[in-house]
Amino acid sequence: MSQIAQDAKVRTVTPFRYDIVGSFLRPEALRKARAQFLSGEISQQELTKIEDAEIIRLVDKQKEVGLKAVTDGEFRRSWWHLDFMWGLAGVEHVIMSEGYPFVGAETRKDSAQLAGKVGFNPEHPFLAHYKFLKEAAGNDVVARQAIPAPAQFLFELQRGEYREVTARIYPNNDELVRDTADAYRKTILAFYELGCRSIQLDDCTWGALCDQGFIAAFTKNGGDVKALAETLARVNSEAIVDLPQDLVVTTHVCRGNYNSTWASSGGYEPIAETLLGIDNYDAFYLEFDTDRAGDFKPLRFLRSHQQVVIGLFSSKIGELENKQEILNRIEEATQYVDINRICLSPQCGFASTEEGNLLTEEQQWNKLAFIKEVADEIWN
Repeated sequence: MSQIAQDAKVRTVTPFRYDIVGSFLRPEALRKARAQFLSGEISQQELTKIEDAEIIRLVDKQKEVGLKAVTDGEFRRSWWHLDFMWGLAGVEHVIMSEGYPFVGAETRKDSAQLAGKVGFNPEHPFLAHYKFLKEAAGNDVVARQAIPAPAQFLFELQRGEYREVTARIYPNNDELVRDTADAYRKTILAFYELGCRSIQLDDCTWGALCDQGFIAAFTKNGGDVKALAETLARVNSEAIVDLPQDLVVTTHVCRGNYNSTWASSGGYEPIAETLLGIDNYDAFYLEFDTDRAGDFKPLRFLRSHQQVVIGLFSSKIGELENKQEILNRIEEATQYVDINRICLSPQCGFASTEEGNLLTEEQQWNKLAFIKEVADEIWN
């Protein structure tokens, strides 16, 4: 590891050598306020005031732990993905007969489905949310915006009993891909106009496409996995084409993160060439905290201009990883990608939904401090 540390260089743009995926455990004051809002005890204005205060505290805490890119912790959201989807034109909030299946758990039953053609909404609530974050962050750190990837949106529209609704509104799937990419691109540019220079597209679809159980079920029902992967790559690529050069666009790939459980498993090899071939991404946040993610060999498909943020640290547990084992794994990764194209982060956020993972806020911050400690040992 000594030679690697000797050759390592500090980064001055996102992603940074020690980084985050974005969501944080909801503090008790926020949990209480959301419950009061849902029961009608407080107004939206009162809830927003509490959210504002907690986000300011969160930003300060992120700076304190040494992060150079900060988020609002997704404190105004219930879900990491659905709240954003509900804000697009032509999309409505629906309740399905079943939630998302996880190992040993099932989520709430919310979903997003079409009420009409998909489009950009200039009044999307996330734009105001970002404006507040940007002001709270100040000029000494990067205010990052995370949204679900266009591919994730397409996945949601094909889910369960509402699949027929999507097919009725969009009998031509190519039109759906075009409209989705256009709505996303316009939304991303709206964030840019507010000062956003780092945007992250969160995407569980590729985790599913690594999972043999999903592949078998999808194929059994007449699906073509290769064609699906190409469609998902296409909608993501078209959404981020010809964006301003100073806007860093990254993606985070996940295998499910709910209440410290997971949804899919399998290494990246089946989809690595297609996924890592999305040229307009500046970096990939990839899960590597358990053997469910496979080895580092798929990283050979990374383009020369791209960084990989390897999620060697679990956001699902409070215990800290063994430092030497982490260092050994980083060295293993350098067999396929140069040390100066590697960054470190948790494998996912700490609270992809408002329920959060099963650890304490203190453990959450200790985990991030530990990641910085490891990164400093290598890159400083």
